Amino acid sequence: MSRAVVFHEPGGPEVLRVEDLPEPQAGPGEVRIRTRAAGVQPFDVAVVEGWLPAFATDRGWPRIPGNEFAGVIDRIGEGVTGFAVGDEVLGFGLLNSYREHVVAPAEHITAKPAAMPWEVAGGFTAAAQTAHIAIEELDVREGETVLVHGAAGAVGGVASQLARLRGATVIGAAREAQHDYLRSLGVVPVAYGPEFVERVRALAGGDVHASVDGVGGQALDATLELVEHRGRIVTLVDHGRSEELGILVTPAKRSAARLAALADLYAQGRLSFHIHAAFPLERAADAHRHHARGGVRGKIVLTVD
Repeated sequence: MSRAVVFHEPGGPEVLRVEDLPEPQAGPGEVRIRTRAAGVQPFDVAVVEGWLPAFATDRGWPRIPGNEFAGVIDRIGEGVTGFAVGDEVLGFGLLNSYREHVVAPAEHITAKPAAMPWEVAGGFTAAAQTAHIAIEELDVREGETVLVHGAAGAVGGVASQLARLRGATVIGAAREAQHDYLRSLGVVPVAYGPEFVERVRALAGGDVHASVDGVGGQALDATLELVEHRGRIVTLVDHGRSEELGILVTPAKRSAARLAALADLYAQGRLSFHIHAAFPLERAADAHRHHARGGVRGKIVLTVD
């Protein structure tokens, strides 16, 4: 048997519980991973509340949330090459990551850098790839100014660093309590509140060329005033308004190759990744409650003993 965090009906953190389930088995082209850590993110919260993405197969109940993980391969399916039992990896799926054993296609995993802690590896995949895709879609260039909303969050922090690696100046919007952290990333911090647009313009000393929106609502409204070309605004959260506003959303372009390149940046010390809190698997409900309180710097993860 294998422990997993499950829910039998939609709801809040209170519906999450740990149960013993039959161990999953690796099929052709798949590997089974003994999980060491799994990330907690807004996607998971939405799934627990009853949402399923259009491309997900509804397999009924119970459901297991989580779509990123890290661990050690303990089974290899037929036809898999390039990996062996005992390899330390990180990767991504769609659901089913809050558990002791995760089964994933071999093309969804990559080697974990030796210097990357398990907590970082478990929460790295979704934030790093989403940020990279956003910066890529915006075609951020050297000398430009990029506004990042929610810059202290996991995606915002990585997006800010990736934009800077391209030679851009980054203005990061976040609560004042996060400003020293943003400065440590080389980001120019700005607080939300009255005259936000005017204050950002003053910091930019000219145009804001592009923006990553991780907040939505009024923050996105302000961005529309600051960025001239709406095709250079990407929202991570306000998808329902994207078409009418003519702004971008992040396309589904996750890949093991992209993840490997980002993990290599981490291994080189060119990309940092902050863990806000780590909870044992049995306390997944507490992790979701902590996430709901907001003000999270970096990522919340679950660890598996």
